[in-house]
Amino acid sequence: MYGNLARVLRERKITMKAYAEFLGVSEKTIQNKMSGRTEFTLDEALKTCSIICPEYKLDFVFERTENTVISA
Repeated sequence: MYGNLARVLRERKITMKAYAEFLGVSEKTIQNKMSGRTEFTLDEALKTCSIICPEYKLDFVFERTENTVISA
C-alpha cells in the first residue's frame, strides 16, 4: 500500500475517482495500484509529484508499506 500517497491525496481532498481521471486510468486501476497489485508507471509517479505534491520527494510519496493489523 502507498500510505504516504493516500495521505497526500486525502489532505488535498482528491478522491480516487479524481486521481484516476488525473492519470487517465480507471478507478479500478487506481485501486489496484494503491493496494500494490499493480505498479505505478514512472510517468504517473512523476506527474503526481510534479503537479499534486511538488514539495515531497518521489521516493517518499511512492514508498510502499505493508498493511499491518494491530491487535489489542
